[in-house]
Amino acid sequence: MTERHRKAVPVLASGLLLFSATPGMPGIALCAWAALVPLLLVSRAANSPANAAWLGLGCGMIFYPLTLAWITIVLGTYGHLDWWLTIPALLLLSLYMSIFLAIFTAGCRFNDDRLPLPILAPTLWVGLDYLRAGLFSGFPWLDLGYTQFRSNPILQTADLFGHHTVTFLIVMVNAMLVVLVTFYNEKSQPDDDRPDRGLRLATTLLPAALLLAAAVGYGSYRQQQVAGLCNGADEITVTVVQGDIPQDEKWSARFQRETVQRYLTLSQKALDGKIRPSLLVWPETALPFYPMESPFFVEVVDTLVNKRQANLLFGAPHRLRPAPNSDPQYFNSAFLMVPADRPLSGMNLPLAASPPYGRISGRYDKQHLVPFGEYIPLRFILPTLAPVVETIGDFTPGRATGPIACENARIGVLICFESIFPELARTHVANGANLLVNITNDAWFGHSNAPWQHLAMATFRAVENRRSLARAANTGVSGCLDPLGHSAKLSTLFTASQITARLPLLSADTIYGRFGHHFGFLCLLISLAGWIRLQSSQKNR
Repeated sequence: MTERHRKAVPVLASGLLLFSATPGMPGIALCAWAALVPLLLVSRAANSPANAAWLGLGCGMIFYPLTLAWITIVLGTYGHLDWWLTIPALLLLSLYMSIFLAIFTAGCRFNDDRLPLPILAPTLWVGLDYLRAGLFSGFPWLDLGYTQFRSNPILQTADLFGHHTVTFLIVMVNAMLVVLVTFYNEKSQPDDDRPDRGLRLATTLLPAALLLAAAVGYGSYRQQQVAGLCNGADEITVTVVQGDIPQDEKWSARFQRETVQRYLTLSQKALDGKIRPSLLVWPETALPFYPMESPFFVEVVDTLVNKRQANLLFGAPHRLRPAPNSDPQYFNSAFLMVPADRPLSGMNLPLAASPPYGRISGRYDKQHLVPFGEYIPLRFILPTLAPVVETIGDFTPGRATGPIACENARIGVLICFESIFPELARTHVANGANLLVNITNDAWFGHSNAPWQHLAMATFRAVENRRSLARAANTGVSGCLDPLGHSAKLSTLFTASQITARLPLLSADTIYGRFGHHFGFLCLLISLAGWIRLQSSQKNR
């Protein structure tokens, strides 16, 4: 085997192990805890940090195209772009993501054992994750910690420092394994009889081992404690409705009545069930028209809100004119409708009252829009580009508002991929939300792993903030999560269904909510400080 092949095999192994750990198929979460070992071993043996960076880049270009393959479905199947545009788009995005992995491997090689790897590696990795989450509007898709969205008690540590807590632990364990493998490889060398090797190994691994044990103990304790809090908490009964409307039919005017009828049928079935819900939740753009301008909306309000006395939270596009004779602004919105004879008690009080059919007691406009899907970035530079996603026009980002009140719940709404940005959910909770609702249309992803990846990230929002989360997705995955991130039932992909659950309403703060959300930024600062220190020490040699 040539030298090039000896390097390629570990790089390939790490890339495939990382992909194997991601939610969906195969979804073997345990793989994450050793996935970086081959890559770290070969990169630390590289001739220079630059060579190590190339190895990290190669690993990323195996891992990310497999993980982000759904991009080709979004752009090709529904964006109607040719393969010679979709494939380069996937590779360019993967290359961008891989650059951070290249910096990671270069940093670990540059350190050259001057700082303990089980502390350096996770700190650098989390710092880079934080940086990626903020650059160019941010794309924190499926950070490593999200692979553990079903792994108790590790999942429960997310209320400390968010999903970064779990990422830190995973990379730390990988680094510990690298230190052990290196130790035994060196021990096998006959000319290496240094008496202090065992002591150095112990001092390197002991702090990390104690930290891991403390994390597992904390997770177990919090799992029991939060379960007890949920048992004694106030509750709200929620039904999430999954309409399973095909994406290629969704925006066609001739299918609007059929779409409305499907949601009405599923919702009335839920209302006639053994447990009547206090809140019905429909997905993002469940009504594919402007509600205030369509006769179909009157039918929805009259059938459910007025006659059945139901509270309905639904997604729909919305437009308004900020001033007379001005161009309209378009929003991707969520509305809460309540019966007309019911008092309004919300913090986000009515934008309008519809005639005797019911009242809009709150509206939330999506704040974090999808680039090229809901708005065109750098329009003054790229004036000819149009959104890939079928939209009525460029959307305007919404502003932060207080939670929407519905009976005993104060709802913080996350629309679509807003659930992958932890700060949005944290802000809702800081403003008083005791229930998170994620409405989304994941039909864009087709038959891929992306719906499960999206669910995994939403799960962490529930655990980080210790809030129940109701998730309604057009084609799945829909479900109701308690503050432990557990769901009694999840929907099947591409199947019309409804799920009803009693969700506990907790109100206590978490460490993450108070100050733990700064952990990623702190890791980035420590990494920069460490790099500056190492640079200075090299110059002084």
